[in-house]
Amino acid sequence: MRFRTLVWRALRLRCPLCGNGRLCRNWWTINDECSHCGADLKREAGFYLGSIYINYGLTSVIVAVAYPLLLFSGTLSNDVLLYCSLAFMLLFPILFLPFARSLWLGFDQFCDPREGEEGTK
Repeated sequence: MRFRTLVWRALRLRCPLCGNGRLCRNWWTINDECSHCGADLKREAGFYLGSIYINYGLTSVIVAVAYPLLLFSGTLSNDVLLYCSLAFMLLFPILFLPFARSLWLGFDQFCDPREGEEGTK
């Protein structure tokens, strides 16, 4: 399956296999299986811990790029920028959580597709 297709499905919070079923039951909970194709979305215990790398990495990159750019452009003072960065680093990972999980599931599907889950769509 193409990497671009999996990323697109992940950003839409859809099943990585068929692209139709919803991935999340609510903001915090992943469905056990796809409602459309029946693919297993829960996987093994601890599977979604890998999504922390995506979440933390993206948060760190955004702050590491934005902070110096805004600081040296003189747009905001150092104190304001520090508080804004702290608020961003606390809120963004919570808001990005389902997307990080979805990207992790898509990455796993791309690198190690489960038997019977190669998909032709």
